[in-house]
Amino acid sequence: MKTLTIAQIADHVGGRVHGNPDKTISRAVAFEDADEGSITFVDKPALLGKLVDCRAGVVVVPERFEGKSAATLIFSKNPRLAFAKVMTLLYPRTPSISGISPSAAIGRRFACGEGVVVGPNAFVGNDVTLGDCVIIHPGAYLGDGVRVDDDTQIYPNVTIMDGCIVGKRAIIHSGTVIGSDGYGFTPEGIRHFKIPQVGIVRIEDDVEIGACNTIDRATFGATLIKEGVKTDNHVHIAHNVSIGAHSLIVAHVGIAGSTRVGNHVTIAGQAGVGGHLDIGDGAIIGPQAGVAKNVSPGQVLSGTPAIDHRLWLRVQREIPQVPELKKQVRDLEKRLSALAEQIAETGK
Repeated sequence: MKTLTIAQIADHVGGRVHGNPDKTISRAVAFEDADEGSITFVDKPALLGKLVDCRAGVVVVPERFEGKSAATLIFSKNPRLAFAKVMTLLYPRTPSISGISPSAAIGRRFACGEGVVVGPNAFVGNDVTLGDCVIIHPGAYLGDGVRVDDDTQIYPNVTIMDGCIVGKRAIIHSGTVIGSDGYGFTPEGIRHFKIPQVGIVRIEDDVEIGACNTIDRATFGATLIKEGVKTDNHVHIAHNVSIGAHSLIVAHVGIAGSTRVGNHVTIAGQAGVGGHLDIGDGAIIGPQAGVAKNVSPGQVLSGTPAIDHRLWLRVQREIPQVPELKKQVRDLEKRLSALAEQIAETGK
């Protein structure tokens, strides 16, 4: 168990200490579970009012907090971010093995930097290059010509197919397949002829790919995941898609081929995005939305087919009224029909 002083923590997160800087902390916990040996954080007004009774050893609070607390405080511009950085100090991820396992299969012309780990039963093909401090966990597969740059971690049972490139400080979680063939076929009579997929997948620096993602190689060129992109579990990205820098792709999203997603885009859970579309910078696509046309920068969409989020909210409020409106329309139709019959009979 790692132990840190509050002074060390404050220095790491750029915070200001109020209280005893020499106190030691060994755990990061939720606010409700805090005790003398732990650190927690508060960034919501409802919890700030409870700080007076908090039993934590130290609490990270907003810079402008002026209330009372029995705990030592660290003032921060962004308490949630500061707390996350503390967690990386208290719970560093270190592999349980070191070096290259004797049971790993290593191909010809393998090159690697310093501090590389290749776990048991991992497969590394021919002409693979690994940078410094790359960690390949047990059971991972790296095809011929794969390149993985410094400080990247490939978790168990990840598959990275031939020729694909992964940048620095990337994390690829278990079960993900990088560089599977794109879905490309052309009709040949009553059959479908497979179009060779001869491109690659290129993943830039500081990307994190969730578990059980499938990211298809390009037909030509590259399927591109730009720097800082974060994907959740069970995401599918088709061939020749480009995901812009620092975009967030949440679980069960599917993005069809050749679509361009801009920078800082958020695509929420179970949304589907059609092919050959442009999604502008800063756009937000809501959960279970179905996007079938281009999206302007900064636009917020919901629903299927996806429409402006504010309009979608209005539509959702009206939907429960539809049965009653239908009944009223039928009643009006009956009255109009009766009135038309009366006019026909009487002439007035």
